[in-house]
Amino acid sequence: MSLPAKLAYYANRVLDALSHAQADNLANWQGEQRQLLERTLALSDFIGESMQHDETLLPWLQDNLASDHRQKAYRKCLKTRLDNQLAENGLMRELRRFRRQEMVWLAWHDFNNTIALEDSLSHLSTLAEAIIMEAYGWLYCYCCKEWGTPLDINGNAQPMLILGMGKLGGGELNFSSDIDLIFTYPENGRTSDVRRSISNVQFFTRLGQRLIKALSQQTFDGFCYRVDMRLRPFGNSGPLVMSFAALKDYYQEQGRDWERYALIKARVMGNEQFHCYQSLYQMLRSFVFRRYIDFSVIQALRRMKEMIRSEVKRRGLTNNIKLGPGGIREVEFIVQSCQLIRGGRDPMLRQRGLFQTLHALRTLNLLPEQNLDTLEASYRYLRRVENILQAIGDKQTQTLPDNSIDQLRLAIVMDETSWTNLNKNIHTYMLDVHQVFDDIIGNNEETESQKNNAIYSKVWNAARDTELVKKILQDMSTKHPVEKANALLNFKEELAKRTLGPRGRKVFNRLMPEVLSHILRREDGFAVLERVLKLLVNIATRTTYLELFDEHRSTITQLVKLCSASPMVADQLAALPILLDELLNLQHLYNPTPLEQYHNELFEFLARIPEEDMEQQMEITRQYKQIQLLRIAAADIAEILPVMKVSDHLTYLSEAIIEAVVNQAWYQMTEKYGQPLHLAERDGRGFAVIGYGKLGGIELGYNSDLDVIFLHDCPNDVCTDGLKKIDGHQFYLRLAQRIVHLFSTHTTSGVLYKIDTRLRPSGVSGKLATTLESFQDYQNNEAWTWEHQALVRARMIYGDVALGKGFANVRKQVLTQARDRDSLRQEVANMRMKMHNHLSSKKKKKFHIKHDLYGITDIEFLTQYLVLANSRDEPELTRWSDNVRILEDMAQVGFIDTAQMLNLRDAYVTMRNEIHRLNLLDESIEIAENSFLAERNVVRVAWETWIE
Repeated sequence: MSLPAKLAYYANRVLDALSHAQADNLANWQGEQRQLLERTLALSDFIGESMQHDETLLPWLQDNLASDHRQKAYRKCLKTRLDNQLAENGLMRELRRFRRQEMVWLAWHDFNNTIALEDSLSHLSTLAEAIIMEAYGWLYCYCCKEWGTPLDINGNAQPMLILGMGKLGGGELNFSSDIDLIFTYPENGRTSDVRRSISNVQFFTRLGQRLIKALSQQTFDGFCYRVDMRLRPFGNSGPLVMSFAALKDYYQEQGRDWERYALIKARVMGNEQFHCYQSLYQMLRSFVFRRYIDFSVIQALRRMKEMIRSEVKRRGLTNNIKLGPGGIREVEFIVQSCQLIRGGRDPMLRQRGLFQTLHALRTLNLLPEQNLDTLEASYRYLRRVENILQAIGDKQTQTLPDNSIDQLRLAIVMDETSWTNLNKNIHTYMLDVHQVFDDIIGNNEETESQKNNAIYSKVWNAARDTELVKKILQDMSTKHPVEKANALLNFKEELAKRTLGPRGRKVFNRLMPEVLSHILRREDGFAVLERVLKLLVNIATRTTYLELFDEHRSTITQLVKLCSASPMVADQLAALPILLDELLNLQHLYNPTPLEQYHNELFEFLARIPEEDMEQQMEITRQYKQIQLLRIAAADIAEILPVMKVSDHLTYLSEAIIEAVVNQAWYQMTEKYGQPLHLAERDGRGFAVIGYGKLGGIELGYNSDLDVIFLHDCPNDVCTDGLKKIDGHQFYLRLAQRIVHLFSTHTTSGVLYKIDTRLRPSGVSGKLATTLESFQDYQNNEAWTWEHQALVRARMIYGDVALGKGFANVRKQVLTQARDRDSLRQEVANMRMKMHNHLSSKKKKKFHIKHDLYGITDIEFLTQYLVLANSRDEPELTRWSDNVRILEDMAQVGFIDTAQMLNLRDAYVTMRNEIHRLNLLDESIEIAENSFLAERNVVRVAWETWIE
């Protein structure tokens, strides 16, 4: 057929380019083949651009146009090409060239209608599986050479299984679809390389990262697939790879309805390679399909229907053949809902492909024949439109084009006489599907009028009239009616300045009466109202967050609870709305991460980010910290954690973050300079972070700085082994500077921690990183008494085992030196008075809990004095760095009596608890002068006994 002039222009433009660059290749296309080439180039920009990019494509396509069995040979052909590659760059290049070659072949047949829809979708899915699995196989061998083979406890090699989700799992992949994956492995263990052995989870996490990079990174040759890992347990915040046992625990304890839907189509890629895949399927099947007919799904379906509608509205989607009313998603949703309801009883419904499941529904007579005919015909038509739409430019889109060229292209390929006719047919099919969808799923019966009390709607609607709102609030007998009325008026005026849009205003009008119903009658209603309104102003233009509250009303209860208890938490939520997601899961919100899990959890949290993407690594680390701080504060507010446990959690969290930051800094430094040569024949980095003060004493508060120093064990005259060599001591200095920079840089999520390094030898004038020998020499010959006091509360936070032992020995040696008690007592008293004069409260009738006489600092100075004065006789007094256990040891060895120790410990814990409480309330720790009189008297007596 002759091409319309509009499209002939596009074909001729590509042909002109090919005739200049590939004249011989083009000359071989003659007669009917030439006509088909011109037609196809007019219809697909992707094919034309690919032929210009790769000169081998034009002759290759001519030779292989009639190849009917390409699908079976994908893996073999690709493996042959990859076997010759020695580096990851070569791997990525060949993957992209192979994909482009085969996608051009498929697009050609799609545009010329010489391949059936099922065959086209099957080819696309098999091609993706071949690329994934051959990339995995190459990278697995590559990683084994680097770290050894991952083994179970019996010494058997462990594979990583890749679950293909969605259309990939169902064998119905789109032309330009994302691929949804989940990574898992059978058992924990370690790799076989004794020298560089790592855990299986570390091995597979690194392998997974490299696989994602190999598939998704944009290069000169393009990319293969956008990889989406959000369907894995815990989504983006979850580990990149989990063992079978961990997957089972997650789905049994925390699996949600939408995850059951997602796992219906889950399929192990290349399952013929893995003997263990059946056990994985068996485990997943028990989660997805209930043993009984599961009518509880119906209500979940109704909620998910509302979520679909909300998603379409939120994204402002029009003419979307996937997500719009009656689109592809609704067909899939209907079919999968039938699978969930009855799949536990009927194995025929446990299939992954939609066409096979429709056939099963016919056989089982579970839906009216007419509905099944409508669903199948509509799905076929819309999927073909989707495939052609994406193959025009190899772009992921399901939105019908608004430009006349692509409209004409679609109409021609779909064999319609005009775009008008095609558009009409599409919308007819979608209207029919949506009717079936509504008939089967039904409506959510809960109405807005049932949710909200009319009086609060009246308050919100009248919020521009201060006098009217004040009158309503007075009639309700609430406190501070004038202040509340003014706050609501100011809030509405502020909203008027924001670009909310109709959808945002509609959500506010539904949401605000519910919010007000939780706040206005409270005793502290005005303070809570101010805090919540501040947050709502911050998220006013982010309709997604407003809809989170609107769709999950229980989150409002948690928001009000947290904001009433802590302005600090309220400010945290207002500054970082991403934390609002935490309100959805009460199990997590009020149950902080176990202390021993912070390191692993943060490692897994960061594992999905490439090491080289430092900006995102920094941002994710900050987000992790804020999420954990919110959970700790929530547990504190709910009185689940006592003050000592709060400090434990805050300290362990900071230690995990220090390790992560050191890892990030080390990666940057070694990429640039290599590593110091003295590390060549040993494990570790020859580097340590020493914590002082509250960090060293395991007593961090919500707003604590991190007091640290940096040590290393690099000999003199050692350089690095990178292309750009530098002196080893200079390397560690720059490493320390980089660590401080990573902590201190202000990103969108704020500063990670304030870092204080002034306790290093010689203070601000000293080297930022020093050797252990230099540190020991300084402590023995130059350090002041107050620096030895500080050393009492010091411990290694991060570092090599050898350095840790070395530091512990130096610390013990310094603290157990013989000292003149009278001189020591005088120096401690002088330093305490100096601090009091500089830091204590200058306000009349105020007591500064930390710095005023007989407060927290006096207890800390007292324990430090007791250690320095008595460790010579009892070296075991140096084993702890926290005040409570130091006092307990002092009583144990008889230096203070038990009653005095208990009184001091209780006074210390009580005052620390008050500081925590005031921090949560964002209030000053300068309190009424007559506070803690009994506790201060205990400290005074002890101070007079031991110091004065």
